[in-house]
Amino acid sequence: MTQYTICVFTENSIGLLNKITVIFTRRRINIESLTVSETVRKGVSRFTIVIKHEKREEVEKLVRQIRKIVEVLAVFGYLNDEIVYNEIALFKISTPIGGKALDIDTINRIYKAWVVYWGLDYVTIQKTGTEEEIFDFFRYLKPHGIIEFVRSGRVAIGKTPQGLVEYLPEDQEWEYYL
Repeated sequence: MTQYTICVFTENSIGLLNKITVIFTRRRINIESLTVSETVRKGVSRFTIVIKHEKREEVEKLVRQIRKIVEVLAVFGYLNDEIVYNEIALFKISTPIGGKALDIDTINRIYKAWVVYWGLDYVTIQKTGTEEEIFDFFRYLKPHGIIEFVRSGRVAIGKTPQGLVEYLPEDQEWEYYL
């Protein structure tokens, strides 16, 4: 299975998420990760969707079908080596009195993770990185007692000299966030 990242730029409208995800459902393609946020251009959202699939032709058909949705402005499909990407994860770790101490130096220097909240009975640690790096850190923390774990979907930027937002239609006056 090959992993693909599909970036979809759309008008920010109600019900669009359903229109896009139903295309995956009809083709029986599971979405591994989905992140949606507004871009630097007001009214334009970016969907970053990660899938695993065996056939590149099927993924290309999927991208073409997404492009047909009226509110979609642009769609790009990438392999992992064509993008820079990361995820974020939060770990709530038990810190009972007399329990195994956390090695904060190892957490910071080796795993490049940071304590973002320190409570009486637990700490919350933030780790950014690839899925593999996050799960490697998960295995390191497991003996300490993970109370809760959550990770985001992928965020990605293409390795092109210009930003993907620059590919959006030129026939509109875009407002920008400053």
